[in-house]
Amino acid sequence: MKDAEAMKTTVREKYAEIALQSRETNAGSCCGVGTPGTYTIMSESYSHMAGYNPDADLSLGCGLPTEFAFIKPGHTVIDLGSGAGNDCFVARAATGPEGKVIGIDFTPEMIRRARLNAEKLGFNNVEFREGDIENMPVSNDSADVIVSNCVLNLVPDKQKVFAGIYRALRPGGHFSISDVVLSGTLPAGLLQSAELYAGCVSGAIQQEEYLALIREAGFEDIKVQKQKPILIPDHILEEHLTAADIQQFLVSGTGIFSITVYAQKPGGEPKVKRKVQLAELSAKEPCCDPGSGCC
Repeated sequence: MKDAEAMKTTVREKYAEIALQSRETNAGSCCGVGTPGTYTIMSESYSHMAGYNPDADLSLGCGLPTEFAFIKPGHTVIDLGSGAGNDCFVARAATGPEGKVIGIDFTPEMIRRARLNAEKLGFNNVEFREGDIENMPVSNDSADVIVSNCVLNLVPDKQKVFAGIYRALRPGGHFSISDVVLSGTLPAGLLQSAELYAGCVSGAIQQEEYLALIREAGFEDIKVQKQKPILIPDHILEEHLTAADIQQFLVSGTGIFSITVYAQKPGGEPKVKRKVQLAELSAKEPCCDPGSGCC
């Protein structure tokens, strides 16, 4: 695989193209990358959520982190990899006009599209900042909630991102992040593909490693709120692997998953009410502890 800066350049170029594509084109591919129909669609429908704006939905995600983020009126929310602004506008519906939402993205074309959407909606408390989420342009202890949807798998230094999330959250603040993770090892042919990296697959790491990075950053109350499998069709495997490699991959037990993870920064006021909400959520939809296999 290329070095970190080369991969960032690849991702920035791919997502600059995506920013100019229609939602329908993006919905037919993995995170908008590749020929329409390339992968099983990973994104989930936001249409039932308050604040949803179709113009801001490029179908680039792999979950619904804002639905699981317990955003309250008056909260300050940061969205990492904000794209055209979809999660920011949903978050704004929860924070209300007294709250604040900051979207961060390192693709100028995405920032321009998101700002145009915010202007059309007349929101003066939703801001979009151009920046690398490995060095996010926000102050220490400035956010109540951080969300992100299918972005951290694209970042070479995930440990640095989680350290930055910890820095940016106020004591007692929390995050809800949807991302792609692995169980088992992808074949070399998939790992070496820049297209698959930008498409959120070959940049994914092991689920256990992903959760360990969160623990090492200092977070507590870590929960996998939702998990679902991602399947790569045979005709895509054939583009990157030999017939023998495909057969070995199919019997290897390797799994590719979308997970939504919650974690809290220590400190602040007791989160009794939020824990009650988590209990209510588990009654509606199974929550998975790492390795439980319940999903």
